[in-house]
Amino acid sequence: MYVRDAKNRDEAWLLDHIEAMGLDETAFRSRDYVVAIDEEENRKAGFGRYRVHKTDDGELCELTSIGVLEDWRGQGVGAHVVERLVRTAADEGFETVYALTDEPDYLAQFGFERIDVAQLPDRLRDRLAEKQESVVSGAVPVRVDPEAFRMLSHLREAFKGATADDGTEEPQEGPEDFGIDPDEATYKYDTG
Repeated sequence: MYVRDAKNRDEAWLLDHIEAMGLDETAFRSRDYVVAIDEEENRKAGFGRYRVHKTDDGELCELTSIGVLEDWRGQGVGAHVVERLVRTAADEGFETVYALTDEPDYLAQFGFERIDVAQLPDRLRDRLAEKQESVVSGAVPVRVDPEAFRMLSHLREAFKGATADDGTEEPQEGPEDFGIDPDEATYKYDTG
């Protein structure tokens, strides 16, 4: 498994899954996303967005639209998407990374702290109100200093061996699957 920047060809896939999961697609730009990929099967497992808001006082960074496909949940995929987004923010010079989420406990395990709405910059306060009205009514603000972000070791290990849990296992094929009755069939090279 690895996490890479989204490419233009990922746009339709991203939009389909954002809509299916009921996530925020406001001002969608595929280049703002990262995608978790299973390199063995070249399957996409999760995604997330790094969104920059320009204000009169500078720029703000928000993580949004973080999703993991159901077959890949519980294996550290979301954790690695969040880690990649926070590292990108740190590389861009952001000292604080915000998220407006209905899953604050999930992000808390990585060092995000819940804050009061009054502590949000004006632009993100407006964004929170928009998000609560249109996407997720239970959204609350959280933030993290990228230097304080921490990845839990069990999530790092789970991610290394992540596999899709799609509930289907390939059945063993037998002669009957090819229309052969194994009790009655004779074979050209049968030596019996």
